[in-house]
Amino acid sequence: MQAVAAAFFWLLCVLGTYPLARCGRAGDASLRELERGDGNRFLERQSTVPLRLIYRLGGEDETQHEQLNTRVRGDPGGRQPTHVDKASFRVDAFGTSFILDVLLNHELLSSGYVERHIEHGGKVVENKGGEHCYYQGQIRGNPASFVALSTCHGLHGMFYDGNHTYLIEPEENEMSQESQFHSVYKSRLLEFPLDDLPSEFQRINITAPQFTLKPRLKRRKRQLLRFPRNVEEETKYIELMIVNDHLMFKKHRLSVVYTNTYAKSVVNMADVIYKDQLKTRIVLVAMETWAADNKFAISENPLVTLREFMKYRRDFIKEKADAVHLFSGSQFESSRSGAAYIGGICSLLRGGGVNEFGKTDLMAVTLAQSLAHNIGIISDKRKLASGECKCEDTWSGCIMGDTGYYLPKKFTQCNIEEYHDFLNSGGGACLFNKPSKLLDPPECGNGFIETGEECDCGTPAECALEGAECCKKCTLTQDSQCSDGLCCKKCKFQPLGTVCREAVNDCDIREICSGNSSQCAPNVHKMDGYSCDGTQGICFGGRCKTRDRQCKYIWGQKVTASDRYCYEKLNIEGTEKGNCGKDKDTWTQCNKRDVLCGFLLCTNIGNIPRLGELDGEITSTLVVQQGRTLNCSGGHVKLEEDVDLGYVEDGTPCGPQMMCLEHRCLPMASFNFSTCLSNKAGTVCSGNGVCSNELKCVCNRHWTGADCGTHFPHNDDAKTGITLSGNGQMDSLILGVKGFQTQNIFQTSVKMGDPEVIPGKVTWEATKRRSEGKDSDLALIQLRPCHLPSLLLHQLGLLPPAENTHTRCPRFRMRRRR
Repeated sequence: MQAVAAAFFWLLCVLGTYPLARCGRAGDASLRELERGDGNRFLERQSTVPLRLIYRLGGEDETQHEQLNTRVRGDPGGRQPTHVDKASFRVDAFGTSFILDVLLNHELLSSGYVERHIEHGGKVVENKGGEHCYYQGQIRGNPASFVALSTCHGLHGMFYDGNHTYLIEPEENEMSQESQFHSVYKSRLLEFPLDDLPSEFQRINITAPQFTLKPRLKRRKRQLLRFPRNVEEETKYIELMIVNDHLMFKKHRLSVVYTNTYAKSVVNMADVIYKDQLKTRIVLVAMETWAADNKFAISENPLVTLREFMKYRRDFIKEKADAVHLFSGSQFESSRSGAAYIGGICSLLRGGGVNEFGKTDLMAVTLAQSLAHNIGIISDKRKLASGECKCEDTWSGCIMGDTGYYLPKKFTQCNIEEYHDFLNSGGGACLFNKPSKLLDPPECGNGFIETGEECDCGTPAECALEGAECCKKCTLTQDSQCSDGLCCKKCKFQPLGTVCREAVNDCDIREICSGNSSQCAPNVHKMDGYSCDGTQGICFGGRCKTRDRQCKYIWGQKVTASDRYCYEKLNIEGTEKGNCGKDKDTWTQCNKRDVLCGFLLCTNIGNIPRLGELDGEITSTLVVQQGRTLNCSGGHVKLEEDVDLGYVEDGTPCGPQMMCLEHRCLPMASFNFSTCLSNKAGTVCSGNGVCSNELKCVCNRHWTGADCGTHFPHNDDAKTGITLSGNGQMDSLILGVKGFQTQNIFQTSVKMGDPEVIPGKVTWEATKRRSEGKDSDLALIQLRPCHLPSLLLHQLGLLPPAENTHTRCPRFRMRRRR
């Protein structure tokens, strides 16, 4: 029976349905036990020779070929071979003949896709483009199925028939493309008593497969009414870079080609999940492989590895990407299979994750999980406890869950709503910018307008939903201007000024149509420093920062921030109930001016936070002030080992023109946020627009020009003009700023690899406060590397610094102006 238990353990690990990171050394031991026993009962494997189906000359029927190669015959060649757009394969396994009909995944690689590997001595070998043999599709005649395959070196991938997931890969001793034997794996029902399993498995509730999903919750409709922009309808794009470490390179026969092929297969599988459920495509922009050695020490602790990897990205990776993920051949410690920053997408220092090696299908799920954390998906513990976020597919499990018996393929409805809430709160601004084109040669039907095309509404199914009347064979029909896009309606461009993407909060900027394009303008938000939520908050990274919002985010919508007196009374004491952090084992007292930047105090909090784990007990104190009894409660909520949500986050206002940073309340004018062009009077955007995070003026209705200084009346409906903050009045920019040339590292628009953005060498010069007409008292603030994560991590997530805070960051050095 030990072999039975080992087989079951190995099955859960291979299929990615047991908590992924627990399949480390224990999994290796169980696998050794499996090899000694009769574990084949529980994970079936068969050898087969897959066949490629090709149409006969002059006929409609297909003939079978043992050669699986999908490279275009007669291709003149070049650096990278071209593969056919469509292919079909026959796989005979387990008494069934599966016909896999697949299409080349045209949205996998960007036009600027780069592959490089680093050899001994630091020599960098770089190639533009890469061989693209990655397909997606269905099993013929089975609309509930899906397929994800690569064909560069045999068939690698998976297919799902609605009941079982099948994994296919060439057998290792078969190197020839001709008559190549492949292994096909299939998981099957378990037929043994639970008493034979280890105790940790006996707690799992095994039920029969249930594939019927409940109808969408009614509250979803209310949500869509609450937010003007329907983020479900617009396709999002995650521009991803993958880095393969040296052990990953070793696991693939010391071959850069095999390593890159494997990594692209993993991304191709993850893309299947994202495009179907999140309407989000994963587009590879670059890949790097360490062929000589690791560029930093890979720790068994994935959090340590993640921090070091983000430093490596900051210092050495020049490509622009929404997220950069490490594929490591190392085995992380048993509690985790990877790590990623929650809500870190688009951020230079938090847009990333690390993932440990596994079979392609398992690693695709790991990547799907870690990327999901980057885009704000994290299970709400209260909803899980109430059953509201229950995974309906109890057999396969769900992507973000911990249990299941087949390979998980779905996000829960709550996960999808968390993603939409993240987007609607201002996160993920970079995801709405569609890549201009992809790597493949022009191909009608891939959804991108390329050389020789007037339009491209996508596949026949996609065109049927939008654009079929306007676009035929990638040519516009008579009198049509466009076929699809947020600024295309009934085959015509929407008029100049038509709103195509509503602002989702006070810190967002709604985008308009240009009048000569079908595409909506890139998604931007207000630069840091604008007031929001009346005058209670400050815009920081596209989100409105207030203590009240942070309390609701952690503890629920009924919770509010405690009265200011709670902060003044408790945070100055330096106890568990109020402090400004911890130095080793000692709570740090807040200075009087910093009390609003210390321990987060809220009212009416429950016993369970919405996310993270409660570290210790909730502290609850009642204080009396002028006859009022005030509730001052808080708790240390750990999202990761050293990430505590229980403190007021950086960017939160702590007084007039003051902002929290590292538990200190500092004048915002001293940071000198870069800003947009001003008129001669020094008014940003001439008072006729708002400055965006790209440091460009977005003008009010009837105004134009780089500084919004030119009056430009045009005939359009009042509903389509731009207004700000929903009231038609100019927003208040409450920072003292000067000059637009200086790169603002606080913004998501910072370009990776910009030589001006050097941690430890970035200086902001305090300048005249235009609102007061006098010089600031503070002259210079020198930021050290340990401050930078605090400045950048908040751009998209409500998170404190992830930097290890055991070593305190040196205080700012401030000098008075002479």
